[in-house]
Amino acid sequence: MTQAPQLKFYYDLIEYQAKTVGEKPYILYEDRVTSYAEFDRAACRAANGLTSQGARPGDGVAILMNNCPEYLYLFYGMPRGGFYTVPVNVALKGEGLKYILSNSDVKFLVVDDTLYPKIAELGGPVGSIQKVFVRRTSDNSLPPGTLSLETLLSSSSEKPDHTLDPDSITYLMYTSGTTGFPKGVVNRNRTANVQGFMLLSSFLVQPDDVLYTCLPLFHANALILTAGWAMCSGVPFALEKRFSASRFWEPIRKYGGTQFNALGAMIPILMKQPERPDDADNPIRIVNSAACPTRLWEVFEKRFGVKIREAYGAVDGGGLITINFGAPVGSVGKPMPGTEWKLVDDTGKEIAQGEVGELVARVPDKKTRGVEYYKNPKASEEKVRGEWLYTGDLFYADKEGNLYFVDRKSDCMRRRGENISSFEVENVVEKHPTIAECAAFGVPSELGEDEVMIWVKPKAGYALDLKDLMRYCAENMAYFMVPRYVDVVDEIPRTETLRVIKSDMKKRGVTDRTWDREKEMPEMKLK
Repeated sequence: MTQAPQLKFYYDLIEYQAKTVGEKPYILYEDRVTSYAEFDRAACRAANGLTSQGARPGDGVAILMNNCPEYLYLFYGMPRGGFYTVPVNVALKGEGLKYILSNSDVKFLVVDDTLYPKIAELGGPVGSIQKVFVRRTSDNSLPPGTLSLETLLSSSSEKPDHTLDPDSITYLMYTSGTTGFPKGVVNRNRTANVQGFMLLSSFLVQPDDVLYTCLPLFHANALILTAGWAMCSGVPFALEKRFSASRFWEPIRKYGGTQFNALGAMIPILMKQPERPDDADNPIRIVNSAACPTRLWEVFEKRFGVKIREAYGAVDGGGLITINFGAPVGSVGKPMPGTEWKLVDDTGKEIAQGEVGELVARVPDKKTRGVEYYKNPKASEEKVRGEWLYTGDLFYADKEGNLYFVDRKSDCMRRRGENISSFEVENVVEKHPTIAECAAFGVPSELGEDEVMIWVKPKAGYALDLKDLMRYCAENMAYFMVPRYVDVVDEIPRTETLRVIKSDMKKRGVTDRTWDREKEMPEMKLK
């Protein structure tokens, strides 16, 4: 891309690709194909449509929709008219949904007809919302007082008559809120870093790649990474409605996908599917993974004939990214060149190589690389202290400087003076032959600090013996890590991106139905 240095905002990139690759496919969805040129026109229609409905620069629109091309028209189109968008988790309802719609100050809402009952249940006006647009997926009539999404998308495809303000908000991406009310991470035109994103994409994407995602578009991985990498590289990406373990590889084969991104429990879930002789008969070349269990890394690669490229990043990470380019299995690699980073203890003091500490990175420019939470200056100040951004995640580094994820600092437990990684406890427990899934967290101890508690989901058709599980844990983990409390459950609660929701587990804590190792196995002496 010889003109890349001229591309300052994402707006410029979309226009550039529309002129450069034109009718080349960009989005593959079901039997629909959206070209780069068509996407550019659709994005303009979205912005012009909202303007015609009385919106003014600085207004916001929330998107409560399932995966579809229209989602992307709205998200990437609205900033062209000076508007910001707010992707909303489709699993939210009640007070959780109302909080984001109110906190974000949006004046407009676009919602699927199948999801509209969630809005109706809130009753009366919500926050500052003035108009609601509905994407119809059936022949049912529109809910009273709403407008069809086609009202927006049938507007002019001419370039919006709006001059971009570098300081304007483009979107708010709310954190998943697994430890409390979610915070809206502010993204502005000036923080897009299109040049850096294009440079990174040139290393990750080949000209003949077809990217694939089944992750929800309300999550940054699908919305920013997959859709963004494809746009930067001028290649197609296939969009599936949702993740399905049983038919995961079918659409990949259909579209000829060569890369996909894996989050949370995706790899363990796929590994639990019955083996098939054609498992490796797929076009995937690279799996860009986050939090792949080390024990499954090479096994997954061999079974499906793919290469895992482990990485680390966060919505509120200020652009900090690490990628495993040839580092050992289990490592997330090193931060990008030019990133100044260190691992620190709770006092902010740098720790020695091999010790566990929080990853922090120097922020060269707070305007472009800092972290800003919407209407929450206190949280913003806690995230970036002085010149350093605190990730809230624990790592250790090897002699070559490769990083290894240990745990989220909020999930780390402390028992008898020892720090315990929930991630490590879960990995060991899930190796037990009768355990399908595990979530570990801390609950208050009568002696102070924490006791280790786990929720376990047994494998179908297996009888779970908790005493046997405890003996297994004692043989395979440090004595102070062995769980005391166990709840056997049918399902481990997860977000739409398969991230375990531990806040509800911690809130429930120990109940009358909880199994207590110290009561049930008094003879077990740990040392």
